[in-house]
Amino acid sequence: MEFRIDSAVLTDAVAWAARVLPTRSPMPVLGGLLLEATRDGLRVSGLDHEASARVEVEAETVVAGRALVLGRRLLDICKVLPRGRAGLAVEGARLSVVSGDARFGLSLLPLEDHPAPPPLPEVLGLVDGDAFAAAVGQVAVAAGRDDSLPVLTGVRLSLEGTVMTLAATDRYRYAVRTLEWKPGAEAVDADVVVPARRLTEIARSLAGAGPARLALDSGSLGFESGGTRTTTRLLDGRLPRHDKLFALGEHALAVTGRAPLVEAVKRVAVVAEGDSPVQLAFSAEGLHLRAGYEDDVASQRLPASLTGADSVAVAFNPGYLLDALTTLESPEVHFHLLGPGQRALLTDGPDPVHRHLLMSVKPLV
Repeated sequence: MEFRIDSAVLTDAVAWAARVLPTRSPMPVLGGLLLEATRDGLRVSGLDHEASARVEVEAETVVAGRALVLGRRLLDICKVLPRGRAGLAVEGARLSVVSGDARFGLSLLPLEDHPAPPPLPEVLGLVDGDAFAAAVGQVAVAAGRDDSLPVLTGVRLSLEGTVMTLAATDRYRYAVRTLEWKPGAEAVDADVVVPARRLTEIARSLAGAGPARLALDSGSLGFESGGTRTTTRLLDGRLPRHDKLFALGEHALAVTGRAPLVEAVKRVAVVAEGDSPVQLAFSAEGLHLRAGYEDDVASQRLPASLTGADSVAVAFNPGYLLDALTTLESPEVHFHLLGPGQRALLTDGPDPVHRHLLMSVKPLV
């Protein structure tokens, strides 16, 4: 195998495929990237037990062939290559990489031990890469981090007609986002849970890529856009439904500026140690934020409106509150409030596509 390629193009392709490689694995061959030079260009592929990634880029093939090398070592080399044309060739039991006056040699891994990449599932339709990336970013912050509860580390992806719903929860908060997509058939109905970390990586790679083909079967989710293809396995189980949680019934509504509130929460939270909450007290006079206990306290007042009650005081984990506020996009944030110690729904307007539910904790005394 021998081919020539722009070093920047090679670096981007290797970095994109290497993101699915395991950091540690009892099978060293899973740390390998498969390079395939054909008359159509270069294909770079990586996989582990959970995900796969493949990218095709332009290259000048001198001798067609395949080679398997340690992916992260190849990426380290690519990052320091001089700008310009690079030549890669199999020489005996190693891959040589030459760019300018720099020359590297990499040991080859046994091709016969490398698992075959999984096929792309059935393509169901198209989704805009930018819209999908933004939506995943808004809900993935609410996914759990505890691997002992695997299903809570995932994002629910539901397809019903032309509406896609993304949702995530760690039991203390619940984020839901809807967006439009284009199904290939009229009757598309699916409801799966995808690992949040993997879905976030995929979504970021789709940003700016235009329409992406969404593929799904009973065990995996895949996307294909331009010369890239990626798959990830699904998680077993289902997330708890959000319908009843988000139906608050009679409640108070408070509205305040989102950006000033973000800055105020950051400011008063400097005295909130550990899980100490930030209290938001809404009244006819506006919003009063407060954090801390005894002598270490901070407070700030902001303009706000309140309807449905004379006053309401709620308190939240400041990290959770900031996660929710920073994923909303409108100038104002709407707080739908049941009262102290109860759930509160944050939205960006009266007809929101993104909703974030937070559990209020006991207000400060």
